[in-house]
Amino acid sequence: MEFQQIRVDIKDYIAVVTMANPPVNAMSLQMQAELTRAFDSFSDRDDVRVAVITGEGKMFCAGADLKRKTGHVQEPGDQWADRRSWRECTYSIMECKKPVICAINGPALGAGLGLVASCDILIASTTAELRLPEINVGLLGGARRSMRLFGHSKVRRMMFTGRGVKAAELEKLGVVEEVVAPEQLMDAAMEIAREIASKSPIAIKLAKIGVNAIEEMSVRDGYRFEQDMTAELGRYEDSKEAMRAFVEKRPAVFKGR
Repeated sequence: MEFQQIRVDIKDYIAVVTMANPPVNAMSLQMQAELTRAFDSFSDRDDVRVAVITGEGKMFCAGADLKRKTGHVQEPGDQWADRRSWRECTYSIMECKKPVICAINGPALGAGLGLVASCDILIASTTAELRLPEINVGLLGGARRSMRLFGHSKVRRMMFTGRGVKAAELEKLGVVEEVVAPEQLMDAAMEIAREIASKSPIAIKLAKIGVNAIEEMSVRDGYRFEQDMTAELGRYEDSKEAMRAFVEKRPAVFKGR
């Protein structure tokens, strides 16, 4: 698939996805389709072990393209297809078999917040902000995704008022791993990405599957599932190599099998 509203750069097992739909990276149907295609492909690519997503310019993602919503005459069925496209876009990130790091380079509004909440690890620029502005523009939605990041009262305040949460508070609340200057954002994200890429790709894949699966399980069921994942990992050569390397006090050499 030819990408026109995103860029994908792959090097050293790290895929960097940059949303590039100026001026504010609004979530068009095309960008949704391109993001879905990109992240679906990463699950099958041996040359990708981890992905980083960010936005071009000063805005991470301004959310839904309101100009398209107000200026486009919809045919019967369009609204359902549009909503399905957006859901599948977020699922392609959540269900990607490789970890996804979000480098939040600026405001992430509405659907943009949904993208952030679909990722695994969050790093923010000092200019970052997460906001649910739908109440101010005749829309609703986003609260359920936000509940992956924020507590009961915070989600409701965001949804009912349209007010956002800026970078300093995101760090204070533990929503993001770190807040850095804009010029340091990608370096910080890539540092984490390189560390993940150095691990066994089999172990990372099973860890991502496992952590997604147990998120809404009971403690008992979740721990049982993780034990099953450990047993599954033990069948692979990478697991045996990790144990040998630990005993022999040397770096492990992983082959992905």
